[in-house]
Amino acid sequence: MIMKQLIAATAFSVVASQAIADGVVTVPFDGSFDDATFAVETAIVGQGLIIDYVSHVGDMLNRTGVDVGSDKQIFSTADIFIFCSAKISREVMEADPMNIGYCPYSIFVAEDESGVMVGYRTYPDGPMQKVQALLEGIVKEAAGN
Repeated sequence: MIMKQLIAATAFSVVASQAIADGVVTVPFDGSFDDATFAVETAIVGQGLIIDYVSHVGDMLNRTGVDVGSDKQIFSTADIFIFCSAKISREVMEADPMNIGYCPYSIFVAEDESGVMVGYRTYPDGPMQKVQALLEGIVKEAAGN
């Protein structure tokens, strides 16, 4: 099953960068950071989901670098959209209540020197692949692939 999804993830974007070893899938976004965040938000809401929180990680990293003794800029900006799916969450937690540890779900948008990217973390084989398929679909829609 995971192989079929990996093939599908590769097929939806030839230029997609899959950092599977690190547990993260990223897709380049052809446009501005603001366009990418709008596209991600629209794709999440379009699935009938509610965004619980947007974490402005890029702002935090840029603001606190000096405080922690670093002058390295990791991202010029980065946001993480946090949300859940009542239907899918129920399905995966009925299969294994400890899948609660994976909830809520998230998709990030980040910009660094190489450009804007959209991504998500990968999930283990089994029921959590339903979540991964949801995230893959949202990212695919947002990236226009």
